[in-house]
Amino acid sequence: MNSPRIVIAGGGAAGFFGAISAAESNPLAQVVLLEKSPHLLSKVRISGGGRCNVTHACFDPRELSTRYPRGGRALIGPLNRFGPTQTIEWFQSRGVKLKTESDGRMFPVTDSSQTIIDCLTQASQKAKVRILTGHGVHSIQRSPEGGFTLSLGSGSTMESDRFLWAGGGCRPDSQPCTALGHTLSTPVPSLFTFHISLPWLNELAGLSIDSAQVSVPGTDLRESGPLLITHAGLSGPAILRLSAWGARPLHSFNYHFPLLVNWLPHRSADELFREIQERRETIGAQMVLRSRWSPLPSRLWEKLALQAGITPEDRWSKLSRESATSLIHILNSTQLHVTGKSMNKEEFVTCGGIPLKEIDTKTMESRLVPGLYFAGEALDIDGITGGYNFQSAWTTGWIAGQSMATS
Repeated sequence: MNSPRIVIAGGGAAGFFGAISAAESNPLAQVVLLEKSPHLLSKVRISGGGRCNVTHACFDPRELSTRYPRGGRALIGPLNRFGPTQTIEWFQSRGVKLKTESDGRMFPVTDSSQTIIDCLTQASQKAKVRILTGHGVHSIQRSPEGGFTLSLGSGSTMESDRFLWAGGGCRPDSQPCTALGHTLSTPVPSLFTFHISLPWLNELAGLSIDSAQVSVPGTDLRESGPLLITHAGLSGPAILRLSAWGARPLHSFNYHFPLLVNWLPHRSADELFREIQERRETIGAQMVLRSRWSPLPSRLWEKLALQAGITPEDRWSKLSRESATSLIHILNSTQLHVTGKSMNKEEFVTCGGIPLKEIDTKTMESRLVPGLYFAGEALDIDGITGGYNFQSAWTTGWIAGQSMATS
């Protein structure tokens, strides 16, 4: 085995996995991990509310690939080599056991992201990876020997035989590999919550709905699932998935667009009308606002009925056909107006990066520049919420590390 000088830029999940994979695969390699900030694995720390959603219990690569709005098809091959099964085994072999929750998300049994951070840190130390914080890569050039000369933000330079870019590259000017001929699919935010300034909705902050459907008129964007009302608008899995699949169109709308919410997606308008008729006949004397409409929380039901024009004095027996029609419309398609976005908690995910047509996904090596590799957020791959983004980081980082060590 040869002893290449391997440099990885990006102290996140993909960067650490790439560095560990390279160093473990080739103990003779000189592996250096560079991170421009003082903090390593910052996204691992905050993921899953501080618990770290390591991966998802979906073990069919083709099915798993459908959870990626961008890059899923190209991931099928890599996921066959290193998918959730291999991720679980990798951590378990290093003393970290994962558990599966009811929705398929997988976390360390400790429910602490520090467990994952400690595991990656200890594995890198054991593999003798040299880690330098406060060392960002400012520019990269081909060196006369065929490797790379890296200009660091500190003003120093570093030589490398093989180089892995695993940084986010959130702006075109922060992606040094474009100077070597690579293009960049402009990154835009993904996985974000919606701002909706509407007093009656904002007053319900903290309420969750088990199942709702959200859609954007004039587009094909439509998602179903749990919904969370926040002080600023709407969040929850349905909103986050909608934001992921709609990352580019919603960006083009400047995050100002109408949103339709079906609060009872499993009931048609005809079914709702029949239920109203049944209530007229069975509980006609009851006030409409005082009657629960399962499975809606009572506070939400009251607000929706008021939006439909129902008054506190209206009883089911006296409810006009016009009021019933208005109520059905509100339950099936409340229109709200989104006026902005926020990150999901402190997590930041982008769509965009190096186009996959410029990468050999069998090795994660550039098709344009031999010896140059990409992994994680550097690539135009992003998943919906649920552990999928970390899985693509483990997958691409592991493959890149293996390839750099043995090529």
